[in-house]
Amino acid sequence: MVQKAYDWALWIVPKVEKFPKSYRFSIRQSLVTSSIELLMNLVDATYQVRNAGSLIRYLMRLAKDLRVINLDGHEFAAKAMDEVGRMVGGWLKSTRQSHEAGR
Repeated sequence: MVQKAYDWALWIVPKVEKFPKSYRFSIRQSLVTSSIELLMNLVDATYQVRNAGSLIRYLMRLAKDLRVINLDGHEFAAKAMDEVGRMVGGWLKSTRQSHEAGR
């Protein structure tokens, strides 16, 4: 489901850019917003327990595939997200250990 929502968002965003300006803040913006929200909700529901950074990774991948950011920007973001993930994982582990030691 997530991949289908991703493919849809990747397809629709460039398409709506071609809509007339008179539809910019009505149909065009609603389609983009709804498509991104669908993707976000499916990613959140699918990966919530396993990986909290999955949503950001999908959005960055979408930005790369839409050529909003270049490959270097995507690489930087991926490395930064990995580092944040490791830091959060270590923090959660130490918090659990402290909590268990206090029992």
